[in-house]
Amino acid sequence: MKTSCTLLFLILFSGFILAQSKIEVGKKAPEITMAKPDGSLFSLSSQKGKIVLVDFWATWCAPCVEEQPELKKLYETYSDQVKGNKFEILGVSLDKNKESWKKAIDRFGMNWIQISDLKFWKSPVAKAYEIDELPFNVIIDSEGTIIAKNLHEKELEEFLKKHLVQN
Repeated sequence: MKTSCTLLFLILFSGFILAQSKIEVGKKAPEITMAKPDGSLFSLSSQKGKIVLVDFWATWCAPCVEEQPELKKLYETYSDQVKGNKFEILGVSLDKNKESWKKAIDRFGMNWIQISDLKFWKSPVAKAYEIDELPFNVIIDSEGTIIAKNLHEKELEEFLKKHLVQN
């Protein structure tokens, strides 16, 4: 009986540990290092001191593409006029075709930082951020801590307005 109870406890406890997400508000964001369209490497940690919207997207994702005009508007509204230019968008593409990726960046005028490893769903970053659908985003504070997750449209704009005016 004692052995059965101990075994049951271990099974439940290990399930609890496995259920804990690494991508939650209040936790440190995993590092991301990928190539920009020109082939140079870029790391999320280089943005320390800024509020960063990490936008996971792909050219083949229709809802992602539909969000791009709104992101462009937010970028143009908040990136240059906030104290010390402390807001950035980091576009992380889960594409696998470099030419399609580069054409979409140009077509939608995505003038914020864009990176990809072109590994599609096999990207280690997709696993690290526990992404199972797109679009997906996290907002990271100046110290690299996740302060919001999966905000879109008006909810995203209200969050940025509130946090960028206060900081």
